[in-house]
Amino acid sequence: MVHRLTRWAAVAVLALFAVSTAFAADATGKWTWNVTIQGNEVKQMLELKQDGEKLTGSLTGRNNQKIEIKDGTVKGQRHLLVVVRERNGQEIKITYKGKLDGDTIKGTIAPEGGQSREWTATRAK
Repeated sequence: MVHRLTRWAAVAVLALFAVSTAFAADATGKWTWNVTIQGNEVKQMLELKQDGEKLTGSLTGRNNQKIEIKDGTVKGQRHLLVVVRERNGQEIKITYKGKLDGDTIKGTIAPEGGQSREWTATRAK
């Protein structure tokens, strides 16, 4: 009897996990936000593709330069992606961290060797 209850409990836990995973938010799509760079408002756009815990895509920003995501991961609602920009012949690694909540990603942008700042992107419709 105890063995049968244990088996049913395990089945229930696995079913609950499968349902929660199936309804987990997916970051796939286009995301936009604005930043001020040297007094100018610049629209930034992320194009993301989520495949399980892997996040790929690109970032388009200043001068419409498209930069591929080098390293993107998803852990629950937490998203992390890294892009590498080139400035004055030097590569600068920028880390974007965010938490997905519906059609919004909120978090921080941290350039290598620089100060982090907050960002909020909304899903383009």
